[in-house]
Amino acid sequence: MGNIAQTILTSPILWLTIVVLYTLKKGIYFVPQNRGYVIYTLGKYSKTLSAGLNFIVPYVQSVAADRNLKEQSLEITSQTAITKDNVTLAIDGILFMKVTDAAAATNNITDYKISVTQLAMTSMRNAIGSMELDECFQNRDTINAQILNSMTEATAPWGVMVTRYEIKDITPPQTIREDMEKQMTAEREKRSVILTAEGVKTAAITEAEGQKRARVLDAEAAKSEQVLAAEATKESQILEATGKAEAIRLVAEADANALEVVGQAANTEQGRSAVTLTLAQDAITAHQAIASESTVVLTDGKTGDNIANTVAQAIAVSSSLKLPS
Repeated sequence: MGNIAQTILTSPILWLTIVVLYTLKKGIYFVPQNRGYVIYTLGKYSKTLSAGLNFIVPYVQSVAADRNLKEQSLEITSQTAITKDNVTLAIDGILFMKVTDAAAATNNITDYKISVTQLAMTSMRNAIGSMELDECFQNRDTINAQILNSMTEATAPWGVMVTRYEIKDITPPQTIREDMEKQMTAEREKRSVILTAEGVKTAAITEAEGQKRARVLDAEAAKSEQVLAAEATKESQILEATGKAEAIRLVAEADANALEVVGQAANTEQGRSAVTLTLAQDAITAHQAIASESTVVLTDGKTGDNIANTVAQAIAVSSSLKLPS
């Protein structure tokens, strides 16, 4: 057994087989998705292996770098920057980038992550230095866009693309924070006073409009009542006048009917005698009334003759009434 093992170990075929297998292993690469293998040939860049099965020349070619082609995030630590109005701010952020060219990220820059981070810090200081304090708080999107634009052009030769930059926190000095808090308190109090004044104004306007509307409604109601009262008075007067006219008409008709009846009766012999008697009685009654109103009655001594004359006149009037032909 020992001789057999020694024979196998010293067999050139075995060693040749081992060398061939090792060489094949060195020449075959399975590249994962979103990875880029940078290949050097005798120390010089030759190609980049993409995802899938790839072959290289063993011992002549080698993998110089393995680059991640996915989007990556880099933390930008807090740093100080001076604004246009000389206020020192502490700012931190986060950077999103991806490698678009594995060969350029390997050959054109030593460490693209460190370089991109330092470039982001410099671009952020430049952006903050071009703005005043209030603008820095109000225009974060503008600062992010300015940093992104300046980095896009600078990182293109490195095979790196910066997709976006976001400021996380902007921290002013303690004194500035206290002043800002006082300013915000004053602004809130100002808004409160303005809102209160506007509320009082709105309430006063609403109340005035309500009173005006009430007066208008009262005036309209009073006018309506006056119109209704006038209409009622008019109707009452019309009805009263109509009633009076109707009463006068009825009285007149009654008088006319009575006169007609009296006239018809006077056209008869008996009627004329009755009229004569009535006239005589009325004359006597009139003289009696005159005498009763005074204790002294002056006469010419011919009172009897006067009464007789009155009676005679009445008979004459009655006689003048003739029957119709």
